[in-house]
Amino acid sequence: MFNSEFDDLGAKKIDFYPKALQSEIDRVIDAIYQPINNGVYRSGFATSQRAYNEAVTTLFSALEQWEAILENQRYLCGDRLTLADWCLFTTLFRFDLAYHGLFKCNIKRLIDFPNLWNYCRELYQYANVRSVCRADHVQRLYYAGLSELNPAGVIPAGPAIDFEQLHTRGLIGEMAIPCRTKHESQVGRERLRKSRS
Repeated sequence: MFNSEFDDLGAKKIDFYPKALQSEIDRVIDAIYQPINNGVYRSGFATSQRAYNEAVTTLFSALEQWEAILENQRYLCGDRLTLADWCLFTTLFRFDLAYHGLFKCNIKRLIDFPNLWNYCRELYQYANVRSVCRADHVQRLYYAGLSELNPAGVIPAGPAIDFEQLHTRGLIGEMAIPCRTKHESQVGRERLRKSRS
């Protein structure tokens, strides 16, 4: 609904759910929801070792799968940013801040997945996204708000995560040159061309 319903009111026309990709977007959202988006909660709220082991193993298997996919394509559905990417971003942004520690999703940190970490930073740096992504809010919400997992409500001092670190997602398949904007990407490509001649 939010993708297009407010276009007539002057909303910026950005289509994250284009008709030509809707079935693929829906397939990808279904593929990430249970093992990843819900997987962190299944791990964190598991009431038996067996349930936890199953959830956390499935979660990290899915993360490894998308890590490999993002090595060769910029976004989950190919070369276009879609709703599927935003569905995964919400979990990735919170991963090291809350899920890794509080939910015991600690086989690896997000920053240990080079492609997922680079991808997460790109989405964080997109337009005004960073203005609604607050690490301190995430930690307060999870650590102070889930007394069944953290009875004392102690909020950790870390981790210190640099979501502003330059990403290199614009150059998938090319020599990696850090870039944040289309202009920086073009400048980087021009420098690469000159260095090769």
